[in-house]
Amino acid sequence: MKTQAEINDLSYKIVGCAIEVNRNLGCGLPESIYEECFLEELRANGLKVDYQKKVPITYRGKELFHNLKLDLLVEDCIIVEIRKNGENQVTCKSRMSTYLKLMKKPKGMVINFNCENITSQVIALLSEEFAKLPKRPELPPLQYDTFSRNDEIF
Repeated sequence: MKTQAEINDLSYKIVGCAIEVNRNLGCGLPESIYEECFLEELRANGLKVDYQKKVPITYRGKELFHNLKLDLLVEDCIIVEIRKNGENQVTCKSRMSTYLKLMKKPKGMVINFNCENITSQVIALLSEEFAKLPKRPELPPLQYDTFSRNDEIF
């Protein structure tokens, strides 16, 4: 199980990869090019990425057959969507909130590559799943050595 701290660290790596893609390509290209380059950059940085992962939807106990897919799922815990030109933030946030709920993932990020400064265009959302995670890794209990009066201590 990941911790909140690990999820946040992973988010910084993801943003770093997005910055690198934006630095190399600039802005104004079609979304599909950014998506492909971003996928390559994430994998080059050792991250496990599922591309175009199907979102399961169950309604009244029955799984629906549909074609709803996420852009990227990083390390099986952070959903990343590449923002489409012309979509407003409310629409992006609403869609991401729904994805987080359906997929039961702790964090989602919407990234707009059509800008000069990536960090100002990242929308990050946390789900209820994030709140359930421990804040930091649990440390093992301390082991105390006991000495008798006759033991030498160096």
